[in-house]
Amino acid sequence: MAVDLLLGLQWGDEGKGKIVDVLTSKYDIIARFQGGPNAGHTLVFNGRKHVLHTIPSGIFHDDTVNLVGNGVVIDPVIFKKELDKLDEQDVNYKKSLLISRKAHIILPTHRLLDAASETAKGKAKIGSTLKGIGPTYMDKTGRNGIRVGDIELVDWKNKYRTLADKHQAMIDFYNVDIQYDLDELEAEFFSAIETLKSLKFIDSEEYVHQAQASEKSILAEGAQGSLLDIDFGTYPFVTSSNTTAAGACTGLGVAPNQIGKVYGIFKAYTTRVGSGPFPTELFDKDGETMGRVGHEFGATTGRPRRCGWLDLVALRYACQVNGVTELIMMKGDVLSGFKTLKVCTAYKYKGEEITHLPYNIEEQNITPIYTEIKGWDADLTGMTEASQLPEALNGYVEFLEKELNIPITVVSVGPDRKQTIHRK
Repeated sequence: MAVDLLLGLQWGDEGKGKIVDVLTSKYDIIARFQGGPNAGHTLVFNGRKHVLHTIPSGIFHDDTVNLVGNGVVIDPVIFKKELDKLDEQDVNYKKSLLISRKAHIILPTHRLLDAASETAKGKAKIGSTLKGIGPTYMDKTGRNGIRVGDIELVDWKNKYRTLADKHQAMIDFYNVDIQYDLDELEAEFFSAIETLKSLKFIDSEEYVHQAQASEKSILAEGAQGSLLDIDFGTYPFVTSSNTTAAGACTGLGVAPNQIGKVYGIFKAYTTRVGSGPFPTELFDKDGETMGRVGHEFGATTGRPRRCGWLDLVALRYACQVNGVTELIMMKGDVLSGFKTLKVCTAYKYKGEEITHLPYNIEEQNITPIYTEIKGWDADLTGMTEASQLPEALNGYVEFLEKELNIPITVVSVGPDRKQTIHRK
């Protein structure tokens, strides 16, 4: 059976956690394929908010297997904190949570390296979450990394010490003022490793292959967003993994011809956390309203998100790179009250009007060209059927469908799993 994908199409924070939670009842297995604790997937149900960073968003469903794939990087300390919160809610994760032996482990010194590197960049910093993600992926590609399967070996601590000492020398090289107590950090790390070892480790690519052969339904859950992809994002202001559809193949061991549906999630407007170009960013009252009404703060970092109008040039690009088959629009409720909406449908780029995403979208090269669309003023949060949506909102959705040539099958009108409207 083919593996379906669920991906963010912007700069992250699109609402992937909620939609995975909504779709989980249709799937036997939810599998994270890249990223690490830099992700923040927020789920709201039964009046309670839940934030997951590494654990797949299907974990609250009793009959669903949740797999952390080989493309993910795991911080045992943060992972343990996530498990502790699940314990508080009596979630029986030991029967449903599987960890790939090939997933890489984030060491305490990876986080310190991240902080030292970002500090040394000064004004040129890229907006790292400082979770050690970049240094861990660097060790992975440099063939120095420690994987989950290594901690089953008797001499793994020798390998740890060698790598941590190397990191220590690199931190000293940066010559920046980073205050830390490595002994304290390592004590917490090794305690968390013991918790991690209590879970079930698997050879995940074989597990996924056998699940497909047994006609098990699988949904691959992406983290971050397509515009943060290491190859196809707004480099260098990107993450360190492939957040696009291709990343699901390498992050789970799934052949390209085994990919089925590709769900692409986007907000009805655009947001970005941290540094990097953002052609449609707003610095006026409209941008402030989006941020305030949309509660636009990073689920992982707590940093306020930059807000702007929907960028169809960038969204179209993300759809093409991922082969999106269905679109899901989030936070339509946040735009209620705007008399007029703007959608960027093209760029003025070096004196020429273009509709594709060019190599460089820094503000000195790009001027967004907008189409204005009638807004709506209605409380969407209690609506449950597509027929209840305002005519102007349906017009907005239909305009986007026509521009992108992809159906928008779901419109989210609030953070709760129940505030999800399925369109025919």
